[in-house]
Amino acid sequence: MADQGKQAEIFELDNGSMHVKISNYGCTITSLSIPDKDGKLADVVLGFDSVDPYLQGAGSYFGCIVGRVANRIKNGKFTLNGVEYSLPVNPPNSLHGGHKGFDKQIWNVVAYEKNDTPSITFKYPNHDDEEGYPGDLSVTATYTLTSKTTMRLDMEAVAENKATPVNLAQHTYWNLAGHNSGPVLDHHIQIWANHYTPVDENTVPTGEIVSVKGTPFDFILEKRISQDIDKVGMGYDHNYVLDCGDEKTGLKHTEPGCC
Repeated sequence: MADQGKQAEIFELDNGSMHVKISNYGCTITSLSIPDKDGKLADVVLGFDSVDPYLQGAGSYFGCIVGRVANRIKNGKFTLNGVEYSLPVNPPNSLHGGHKGFDKQIWNVVAYEKNDTPSITFKYPNHDDEEGYPGDLSVTATYTLTSKTTMRLDMEAVAENKATPVNLAQHTYWNLAGHNSGPVLDHHIQIWANHYTPVDENTVPTGEIVSVKGTPFDFILEKRISQDIDKVGMGYDHNYVLDCGDEKTGLKHTEPGCC
């Protein structure tokens, strides 16, 4: 599904501690190796060893940036400034930008720095009426290794000539024990959010904002993912309304029996 005349490639960022592989196809993290507290390296994201499986559609949004609108637009229809727009649906809704969203595009590499804080910047010019969305949109994403154990992602989208909905998301699947270590149910997670958004039977947000108190969605205090997941039907696939900055929400894995 790659664009004609452009080649899907994998680029590497390395600061002597972390080693990250990112493809210009979908702006996709294919591998992220990082040392644990004992210095042992593990690849902690789900991905493939080459670009071919991504081009063949083998991954379920593994590691990519999704847009123009992440999540679901019910029945593929929305109204903006009095105009109703109809989008292609990946039934029954428009999911993650449609049939050929940002995850299935080859992005341009506009900067690639190999220094003490290695980084790579991708840019994608999204044109008017692609997947039914109005207006031209210039999208930029920069991955930077800011420390021995930290990677930062900066995303920007600029509407060039028309109002348009935009909701970008980075869709990596994480397993801090290593991507081939099995399920993540024993991971501990803490989310500083007192509210979440319920969904309907097709996982479309209903528009409500509901308190997490007394529900399986309460992660204000750290707990295992497995603790309440059986009470949530299909599992956790919901948005949280964060209460504070990016330093207050986290995921961690500890060896069985250590705590």
